[in-house]
Amino acid sequence: MQRKRYAPGRTGSTARTAVVLTSVLGLGLGLGLTGCSAGPTTDDIAVDAKAGPVSPVAPPGRYRTLFEPCGSVPQSTLKDLLPGAAALPDAERGKAYRGVAAVTYDTDRRVGCTWKADSPETSHRLSLDIERVVSYDPTVSDDARAQEVYLRKQLAVGIPVPPTTPPTPTGTATGTATPPSSGATAPENTANTANTTHTTSTPSPTATTGKPSTAPPSGAPSGGTPPPTPTPTSTGLEPRVLDGLGEIAYLDDTLSTVGANGHQRVVSVVFRTSNVIVTVSYREQTTGSVEAPDSKELQEKARNLARMLAERLEE
Repeated sequence: MQRKRYAPGRTGSTARTAVVLTSVLGLGLGLGLTGCSAGPTTDDIAVDAKAGPVSPVAPPGRYRTLFEPCGSVPQSTLKDLLPGAAALPDAERGKAYRGVAAVTYDTDRRVGCTWKADSPETSHRLSLDIERVVSYDPTVSDDARAQEVYLRKQLAVGIPVPPTTPPTPTGTATGTATPPSSGATAPENTANTANTTHTTSTPSPTATTGKPSTAPPSGAPSGGTPPPTPTPTSTGLEPRVLDGLGEIAYLDDTLSTVGANGHQRVVSVVFRTSNVIVTVSYREQTTGSVEAPDSKELQEKARNLARMLAERLEE
């Protein structure tokens, strides 16, 4: 009898064992994946009470860049500010109107330009400085930091900061009234008491002796006291705070002597808009017998240029 050839393969019991193991492994893997993917609930997350509230970040300034300064002043304005340039040769006149840019390391933070023109008896110089202030403190805004820089400039030239208006008191006055004595007359009897006193009181020594009062008449100085020093009349051209220019502005005006007979007047107008501070400086210098530069004329020209640049920032 011929034997059957043996063919490799699984017997019935072996196949059933493999199916059971496969099912068990699949179930274990499913449970493992479910356990790994399930994260903790919000109730299980511990909160650190020492962390405290998150501080709000201050808003950035309005301006991120600055305009080119030498091209910001029209040539018609430069002709008025630099009258001596009209007599210069064409090449030199064109150079005077182009100006010289200030050397800065970051033109997005600070820029400037200077124009100059001389004549035999007078010279004029115009300079422009534009600074964009950035606060590196996240709790202080760029505008607040720019205000600090501006106020330091104003105080440095001796112009006081206007005081803030105090709140209106809602209670009684701060002064303390003197309490009436125990024998004081009631308010409703004041008139009668005054009449009685007028008729029955003892006359004063002055009335008895008939001597004139030692008090000086109104407007006359008392004996030995010098009269008060008169206050100089204001001309309206003194260094002062300006209104209607940017968010806050001031004007400074200084006159000095140069050499034996020369005079120099420098008018500076400084204003702040958001986080940008603009400084316009206009100088006129005279020599010889020429009169000192006129304050009103220089102030008007500097203020007109500052208003033009403030409008440029609003574009």
